Amino acid sequence: MSRIGNMPVKILDGVTVTIEENNSLVVKGKLGELKDSFDNTLKINEVDGEIVVERPNDSKVAKSLHGLTRSLIFNMVEGVSKGYEKKLLIKGVGYRANKKGKKLDISLGFSHPVIMEDPEGITTECPEDTTIIVKGIDKQAVGNYAAKIRELRKPEPYKGKGIRYENEHVRRKEGKLAN
Repeated sequence: MSRIGNMPVKILDGVTVTIEENNSLVVKGKLGELKDSFDNTLKINEVDGEIVVERPNDSKVAKSLHGLTRSLIFNMVEGVSKGYEKKLLIKGVGYRANKKGKKLDISLGFSHPVIMEDPEGITTECPEDTTIIVKGIDKQAVGNYAAKIRELRKPEPYKGKGIRYENEHVRRKEGKLAN
């Protein structure tokens, strides 16, 4: 029995959910609109201002899709009403980031600056030289773009230099000892 799949998703104020044929869902809110389609084995219904996901049987496939579908619908409703954001911190001498229009200019100790253009539906901010904030309504897209930025220079264990998430703990290693 899926504990997450059985929980209804409350439709927040200012959010409209349209259930179309073939289990397609359109969620509109004050921040934008998200569309997604889900597996046809599940039934998605709107009951009393809540979205309920039901599975037809207890097959392994239906069980695995039940909680996943409910979580994805919840993320869509949260995204169009509140949005998502990931904060990245840059550590290291000379490492910094600047925002130029829709482009993110990052200096990470390479021989050239790294320039990344914001994807559709995602915005980045640099309130300080060593902080990048990735915002958007699609949780998966925000996470993917933040991971791409972090991938440019992962935090290394000896000095801790690199790009890390805000609450990420980097395990430090002891360097070589001289005799």
